[in-house]
Amino acid sequence: MHIFSIVFLPMLLAAVDQTLLATATPAIVNELGAMHLASWIIIGYLLAIAASVPIYGWLGDRFNRRNMLIVALIIFSLGSIISALAQSMTILVVGRVIQGLGGGGLMSLSQALIGEFVPPRQRARFQGYFASLFAVASIGGPVIGGFVVTYLSWQWLFWVNIPVTIFAVSRLMSLTTTKSTRHKGKVDWTGLILFPIMMTSLIYWLTSGGHGFAWLSLESIMILGAFMLLTMVFLIQQKKALHSFLPLTLLYKKEIYIPLTSTFLFAACLFALIFFLPIYLQIGFGTNASTSGLLLLPLTIGTIIGAYTTGKIISKTGVPKWIPVVGMSITTIAFLLLGLLPPVPALIAGLGFFCGIGLGTVMPSTQLLIQSIAGRENLGRIISMASLSRSLGASMGTALFGALIYGLIPNFNRNSGIEFLLNSPREHIINAFQIGFLVAAIIAFCCAINAARAPRISLDDLGDDW
Repeated sequence: MHIFSIVFLPMLLAAVDQTLLATATPAIVNELGAMHLASWIIIGYLLAIAASVPIYGWLGDRFNRRNMLIVALIIFSLGSIISALAQSMTILVVGRVIQGLGGGGLMSLSQALIGEFVPPRQRARFQGYFASLFAVASIGGPVIGGFVVTYLSWQWLFWVNIPVTIFAVSRLMSLTTTKSTRHKGKVDWTGLILFPIMMTSLIYWLTSGGHGFAWLSLESIMILGAFMLLTMVFLIQQKKALHSFLPLTLLYKKEIYIPLTSTFLFAACLFALIFFLPIYLQIGFGTNASTSGLLLLPLTIGTIIGAYTTGKIISKTGVPKWIPVVGMSITTIAFLLLGLLPPVPALIAGLGFFCGIGLGTVMPSTQLLIQSIAGRENLGRIISMASLSRSLGASMGTALFGALIYGLIPNFNRNSGIEFLLNSPREHIINAFQIGFLVAAIIAFCCAINAARAPRISLDDLGDDW
């Protein structure tokens, strides 16, 4: 538990800031304007995480993981200061991107440090703790954000990070025995440059298509073509590089790519729900920021129960396969009911609980499986791949869910403000969100099917070479 107490704060900061501004977004838009950039408050942060997590994992495997985590905390603090001082939406998004460049190291390196010191079978319990922490922080973020915006101002959501970061660095300095498995080899600068450019082009295409430009426009085709070309060049380069930062040999394994796909799909569902459910409650039902945040608490509680129960079951059985299959089946049914039943805030909160139960089963089982298969030498990189899958899923889920919902609201465009949504007919808002929930049900069902494809592996058969 000593190592978990040390990495607790970095993980908490990274998870909270993924969702902290969900309930605060209407207040921020009201002050800074630029409604069309509002989703980039979340997407910019997640995109920066997606671009940086493999780099931190690669550096952590080569050098000292504790020191790299301290560097990530410093970058995260810099982004927090810029965000707190922002006088325009553009500057706020820039600050959030810098935060994300630091946040990419907080989650992945914290998990790598836990995986470094804890054997696979015992690690199931810690993964349950981690998933519970992630759920509390991610879903508690909107609750905290709602109260802070209601009683203080949104700038305090960033200022509070500074003293917390200072304390986290002081705790990390007490950790003196970290290991690094590789110190030699040429730095894969080409891959490090190509990867974030590739990810940026993809997320920009997903978030801007349909309102920034038409899906079939020349601009859209050029951006998508650039992404596909960059992807091909990147994969060829990674295959030829002697010391590539992307572990392609591991990603080809069924035991690795299936859990990573489940992580991607799970994150798409979770973050679309976290980011848009408060907006749904505020615009569709007239609740204030703090109340909409409180209505997310059942989702938090359900996710904690799902994660904690998953950790306990895996600790006893050593077999992680079927738990996410059952869990995401429950989530699928809950999403279907959200899309089909008459909308009432209390019912929405209750169904959020069952969504959380299923979503909470995914992270502990998938993280534990890929860490155990990858081994100590590739621990940092494979955990970074999990963080990357989660960040990409969160980014794409939020982007696609937003594009779908806003596209279904008549006459909404990139120049529309929060007043337009508040003045739109209530039935149009509710209809758009319910269709979004039905699409989320399809994604959750795909996650359950994918998890069922994973091979059955017992952690006891992997040995204790940790």
